[in-house]
Amino acid sequence: QAQLVESGGGLVQPGGSLRLSCATSGIYFGNYIMGWYRQAPGKQRELVAGIRSNGSPNYSDSVKGRFTISRDNAKSTVYLQMNSLKPEDTAVYYCNARWLDLNYWGQGTQVTVSS
Repeated sequence: QAQLVESGGGLVQPGGSLRLSCATSGIYFGNYIMGWYRQAPGKQRELVAGIRSNGSPNYSDSVKGRFTISRDNAKSTVYLQMNSLKPEDTAVYYCNARWLDLNYWGQGTQVTVSS
């Protein structure tokens, strides 16, 4: 059974940093495209960053240059390093694993950027 467990969220001041982690189990991690999505209150869930099995990343324009996605295939874990955080980055962040017709989500972790 696939499990994705996010951690690392919290309250941070504008300009601060957080590192999210998503530990997976029950999947062959190396095959999967991994992604981080976020959903702010009253808004649709949006893709923040993704990383292919070969390590190739992509980012939304809103986080490019501030966020870095990475993966450790040996640990079956994907990370999101978030720097220069802004109040508009406040949202629940979700980890996603996708391969062929398989698509799994974590339970989400809250990130709040506020002074």
